[in-house]
Amino acid sequence: MRSTRRKQAGEIANWVDKGAAFSGASVLLFLAVLLVSAAAPEKHLAIYSTAANYSLPVLQRQGQDYVGLLELLDPLGTVSAKSDPPRWRLHYNNILAEFTAGKSRARIQGRDTDLAGRFLMENGRGLVPLASLNSLLPRFLGGPATLREESNRLFIGNIATHFTASVSPDDPSRLIFRFTAPVNPSVASEPGKLRLTFRREPLTAPASPMLTFSSRIIPSADYSENNGAAEIEVTTAIPLLANFSPDGRTITLAPAKSQTATKAPAVNGNGTPAANIPVAAPAPSSAQSSLATSAAPPASAPRRYFAIVDASHGGNDRGEALSATLAEKDITVAFARRLRQELESRGITTLVLRDSDANLPLDDRAYFANTTHAAVYISLHAASNGHGVRVYTALLPYTGEDDRGPFRSWITAQSSSISLSQAAAASVAAELRKLQVTVRTLSAPLRPLNNIVTAAIAVEVAPPASDLSPLTAPDYQQLIAGAVANGIVAIRGQLGAAP
Repeated sequence: MRSTRRKQAGEIANWVDKGAAFSGASVLLFLAVLLVSAAAPEKHLAIYSTAANYSLPVLQRQGQDYVGLLELLDPLGTVSAKSDPPRWRLHYNNILAEFTAGKSRARIQGRDTDLAGRFLMENGRGLVPLASLNSLLPRFLGGPATLREESNRLFIGNIATHFTASVSPDDPSRLIFRFTAPVNPSVASEPGKLRLTFRREPLTAPASPMLTFSSRIIPSADYSENNGAAEIEVTTAIPLLANFSPDGRTITLAPAKSQTATKAPAVNGNGTPAANIPVAAPAPSSAQSSLATSAAPPASAPRRYFAIVDASHGGNDRGEALSATLAEKDITVAFARRLRQELESRGITTLVLRDSDANLPLDDRAYFANTTHAAVYISLHAASNGHGVRVYTALLPYTGEDDRGPFRSWITAQSSSISLSQAAAASVAAELRKLQVTVRTLSAPLRPLNNIVTAAIAVEVAPPASDLSPLTAPDYQQLIAGAVANGIVAIRGQLGAAP
């Protein structure tokens, strides 16, 4: 983002240097439009099914919204694709489909299907118009698929979660939401309002999107959907806090004064304790605005994570200079955030070690990974040379000093888990190959892998061709992150069973 803004500023300067005649108002209008476009949020399609709830980036092509078809079907069944330009063939379970680049019709099981737009191929990937999913997916899935195109939400089967909202008859300052399935929204606030945002739940609208209550304290709530998420915005006259039932099916909003010190604290999305946020307080920062809804353990009992994701480099360590304006450290932290989203959408609790531009020594990375007792550690790297992905496991140095009773040598701590690490690397590589991503598995003395006491791999991502732009492209990042997540899920039982 920083490099993009520098480039835009440079373009403006060039126009001014060339003597372009802008009035003051025109320049201000141009800058306003430029800033709005730069800050436009990335569009996502949220998919809800009995197999998995997940999201995909929505791509703008030829004035239409597109999604990757293979990536959409991958969490739902066994899928593979073969690119033979201009044709693209896809197998989903026992169903064969054939698409042709530039054509608006496809053949599925020998029958023609309209696509509501042209089929596109990009670097071997097949992209279909978002508007085609209502008619296209039932041909693959054998059941209903309902796309809410205005909010980018896709419901596969009868999976909707419904809710009711009512003010407590005994206390008009308490608003109670009851859901038909467990939910886990984020909670944010601003003066006079509290918002519950549901990104992973198939929440559906009530009979009326505007809910009114016979309470002066909490007069109304408004339901809306946008960009792959559902939101309930509650209007309130006093500060409220959100309390969550242990089963995740009830959320109670109550005044801050009703909270007691004995209740367990809420936690941020990364698992760290977070203070409850009253409605009258200023809007929280992005690092504080997400509150988990389930009861959290006491602060003295840190949360256990299944996966640790580590964005390499950071701070003064820029890593490889991928281009004049692009540093490896910026790519790895973007991949880390996306991989955490992919893992958690598949039920894998995940902690990102470096989620900002901070210096983090290698020994500290290993220390944090080891003390969390996670099942797998994933280090992320980026490279400009080569194509596709390289997956590394540790290359341990030879030493005859490993027999230290209950202690382990720091430089060979990985020795007892190396076979499990190799299994994880093989599983991730297999998932990448399913998506026709070039992948190699290697052993290397790549710290801190040899200092980790659990399964540990490093994933180095390079562009699919000589062009570096896919490294920063959301669809390519999503493709790689989804495959890595699927690889971890495939051997989850094996990883979780390790001591």
